[in-house]
Amino acid sequence: MADGGKSKTGTSEGPTKHYHGHRERLRQRIMDGDGSSLRDYELLELLLCAFIPRVDTKPIAKELIAKFGSVSAALGASPERLMEVKGIGETAAAYIRTANLLMQQAARDEVVERPVISNWAALLNYVSLKIKHEKSEQARVLYLDRKNKLIADEKVGQGTVDHAPVYPREIARRALELSASSIILVHNHPSGDPTPSRADIDLTREIERALAPLEIKVHDHLVVGAKETISMKAKGLI
Repeated sequence: MADGGKSKTGTSEGPTKHYHGHRERLRQRIMDGDGSSLRDYELLELLLCAFIPRVDTKPIAKELIAKFGSVSAALGASPERLMEVKGIGETAAAYIRTANLLMQQAARDEVVERPVISNWAALLNYVSLKIKHEKSEQARVLYLDRKNKLIADEKVGQGTVDHAPVYPREIARRALELSASSIILVHNHPSGDPTPSRADIDLTREIERALAPLEIKVHDHLVVGAKETISMKAKGLI
């Protein structure tokens, strides 16, 4: 063959797949602009093709969004649920999970740079990324120093769809270990509705009572829902 093994439709390795040119066009649109012209499934498609190289990833990207409802929810899904989608194996699930963890780490970096009280938007973004897609209720505590900078963010409870066990004495003990001056409580409502429940209010007050003798303040209790995060302090509940 005069062209050294290549044909108009492919190479010596086989015919060119129809999606190869499409992938290159997507890459070029990313390189040439800010990506705003790409649709949500196209961004996910381009990410998937990096670790699913020999398969058309457009149908997989569309199925992920259809199953989970959004790119954000797809990236935040557990590996087990991701692998329920045809075309997603352990390797792809691991890399999707890695992309989500990188988003969380980038958001955390924004939080630790300044006192969280004066960096509230970054804090809300971080806690939302962290737990809004959890399918069971998760409780976390942000431990702060005297300058209201983040010392640690730790999970203190994981439970059912509407309850996560939290132990005020354990929070007090850990706050002392970390020399924390204050804390922010955080938990999610898997139902999607972030309205604080009676149990949320009662627990907050119980934790306040446990920390008061130690002169450790509860700055706020954030309830994370599907589309917004509610501050119990802003609602006058603290």
